[in-house]
Amino acid sequence: MAHNEITHDVIIVGAGLAGTWAAMVAAREGVSDIGVLSKIHPLRSHSGAAQGGIAASLSNTRPVAGTGPRGPLEEVPPGAEASDSWELHMFDTIKGSDWLGDQDAIEVMVKDATEIVYEYEHMGCVFSRTDDGRINQRRFGGHSAPRACFAADWTGHVLLHTVHEQALRYDVKFYSEWYCMDLIMEEGICRGVVAMDVLTGELYTMRAKAVVFGTGGYGRAFAITSNAFANTGDGVAIAYNAGVPLMDMEFVQFHPTGLYRHGILMSEACRGEGGYLLNSQGDRFMNTYAPEKMELAPRDLVSRSEQTEINEGRGVMGDGQGIYLDLRHLGRDKILERLPQVREIAINFVGVDPIDAPVPIQPTAHYSMGGIPTTLDGQVLADADGALVEGFFAAGECACVSVHGANRLGTNSLLDASVFGRRTGYAVVDFIRNGAQLHPVSGDPAAENRARINDLLSRDGDENVEHIAQELKWTMTNNCGVFRDGERLQLALEEIKDLQKRFRHARTMDKGSRFNTDLLTTIEVDHLLQFSEVMVAGAIARTESRGAHSRTDFVKRDDENWLKHTMAHKPMVYEDEDAGPRLSYKGVDIDWEKYPPQERTY
Repeated sequence: MAHNEITHDVIIVGAGLAGTWAAMVAAREGVSDIGVLSKIHPLRSHSGAAQGGIAASLSNTRPVAGTGPRGPLEEVPPGAEASDSWELHMFDTIKGSDWLGDQDAIEVMVKDATEIVYEYEHMGCVFSRTDDGRINQRRFGGHSAPRACFAADWTGHVLLHTVHEQALRYDVKFYSEWYCMDLIMEEGICRGVVAMDVLTGELYTMRAKAVVFGTGGYGRAFAITSNAFANTGDGVAIAYNAGVPLMDMEFVQFHPTGLYRHGILMSEACRGEGGYLLNSQGDRFMNTYAPEKMELAPRDLVSRSEQTEINEGRGVMGDGQGIYLDLRHLGRDKILERLPQVREIAINFVGVDPIDAPVPIQPTAHYSMGGIPTTLDGQVLADADGALVEGFFAAGECACVSVHGANRLGTNSLLDASVFGRRTGYAVVDFIRNGAQLHPVSGDPAAENRARINDLLSRDGDENVEHIAQELKWTMTNNCGVFRDGERLQLALEEIKDLQKRFRHARTMDKGSRFNTDLLTTIEVDHLLQFSEVMVAGAIARTESRGAHSRTDFVKRDDENWLKHTMAHKPMVYEDEDAGPRLSYKGVDIDWEKYPPQERTY
């Protein structure tokens, strides 16, 4: 074995719920040689930041008869008629997706939901409980029954700790603070990755029979975002550069309640527990936009409603760019029991205690509906016709299966990552047992990446990488945000192309090798610039409004022309280096008898 070469049967990149479920299941089923790479400590993975819940139709609670959308919940007695079903969960998810979600994938997810929540429970997950000891459930936007299983407002945190503990139990090897640089792809077969040990700066060729990406989302392309600093879309950019298409990248969810100016998430659980949204006049304005669902309409609708209030001069704070989230009427005890984390966040970052005063919030870039296209078992698609990339799998937010379509419902993200992370784990086991090969690697991929790093470190231009990053993020926020139009999207595209050119002369300040976070930032900004172009190109082409993609110059959904998934391919090497992505399209899986497209109203 060559120096700086490591081999495993399976290499998983990303240690959030999707990657860790895949690792834990594969190890539990007998694949003993598994390595998980994480560019941060595994328990800092962004799955742990999810607050509000994981969806499953357990029917443990239901609204009290005769109450409105904000009325109290009561427990469903054991043995009583169920108040929820997977069919209802499926319809809510399809409707939430604005009919762009693939219905075969949605059916798998909602049917597996109950089983996966009980599996978490049996692994020791500390859910909040009803008085008789069952898993408690709260309301969430776009869901027609209370099906968010929660642990106060720490749900993602406790789920991640639970499954990480199990992965350690089955001897999964974690490479903490290792950064994936590149996929090793030859003849359409994935043969491993090139990775950097961040501590030493050493590069390693890591060969494997199967590679799984669970690298998370790409919210850091925006200035106001709920996403952690690590969420720079590395996985989607690396896959795209390796010739894998990206799907539905124009669909980015803006969460209605990011903390004003910071973007830090104030969980949808705040509204699930009965919180109000107020404008500068003290009005609960959602009555104008979604009288049936009020504050618990789907996220895309609530964010647009907020942005409309702001744009029409009814925003709060000095610049008028905020809205108030009012929890005062919930009372001190309920806030301390159900929402302790968001209270702490509000106090620490904006100096407001939600027990005493309304909290300023604004729409914040939150979730990536698009990503690496996969089958129901996590196998990565090579094209719109269904060809597979041998040995390459993906799950979670970096993947697009597609269960969320044009807009994700709250609590379906932890569910997606868990269900499809687990399914991918089983698929990898089958792949290994059926004789998967450790394919040879030609040349030295690590040397090629070392040359790339040397190039980045040797650049001595007068451009600052961080300045380029900030310009990109504000361009995306201002021109590819909650509302879009052709003119502003074109402006965003031109600015991205200009930033890409300027990046070629950008200087990395730290020239060292050990724990060079400046170098990592440079590579991350390179990734941001690459996939942001794909997002904007897809948004320009899609001349309709659907879910989170809301164009003021094409305000209607257009099923005749746009009921299809966008597939973006990197330009071929012989094409102009400034050429944009090549776009093709893929059909949506629809049961035309059960769930045909209809108008989406709330």
